[in-house]
Amino acid sequence: MFQLQKLKIARQGRTLLQINQLNLPPHGLTVILGHNGSGKSTLLKVLAGQLPSDEGQVLLQGRPIATYAPRELAKQIAFMPQQIPQPALMQVRELVELGRFAWRGWLARWQENDKERITAAMQQADVSHLAEHALDEISGGERQRAWLAMLLAQDAQMLLLDEPSSALDLAHQYQLMALLQRLVSTQSCAVVAILHDLNLALRYADRIIALQAGQIWFDGSPAQLLAHPQLDDLYGIELDILARPGKHAVAVVA
Repeated sequence: MFQLQKLKIARQGRTLLQINQLNLPPHGLTVILGHNGSGKSTLLKVLAGQLPSDEGQVLLQGRPIATYAPRELAKQIAFMPQQIPQPALMQVRELVELGRFAWRGWLARWQENDKERITAAMQQADVSHLAEHALDEISGGERQRAWLAMLLAQDAQMLLLDEPSSALDLAHQYQLMALLQRLVSTQSCAVVAILHDLNLALRYADRIIALQAGQIWFDGSPAQLLAHPQLDDLYGIELDILARPGKHAVAVVA
């Protein structure tokens, strides 16, 4: 679905991102890991068409991403930024309804499947009970789930999520990742998510991409990352890998 070639982004003499080649298929759950400042959010903004590259090209379905009109791009990509806007007077249901804009525009009449997608998206994100609440009346984690519901209603081929679990409690973090895992397996879509929790990535990801200093440090499966001889270098901290028979292995600080 995506092809990045000889990509470079620099600001004030500092290289934020430099990737020679990266391909992302239209299916699977990919997690991006890396320490703060490693280029994770920059990469996601490039994929979302929010940030043009200084060098190289970004192809979406074989076309330069800059050639897509906004509604056309929204049918392909749904993007949750790290800092989500907070329109104070908008209700949760109204926010989720915006996800159908790519398919209906502002003036087209709503169809039955639009209502069905909105209802299903709120149920999937566990915000149905908040439908009539204003966004400034709910918690940060609830707003994050409301935005996820909007993206689900958008029915895009790929979801790009920048730290989607950052404001969620522990239970909703695992519910979110299980939901994303179900989406890629049942709807043949793709998810690319930035996470800080290594164990969430190891448990749910099909593929992990780790960045360091704007470059790809690792690209492979969770099992391959666990076996990496320099895994401690990813975050600059010594880690122990605990194998658990019949369960996922976990990484803990040594």
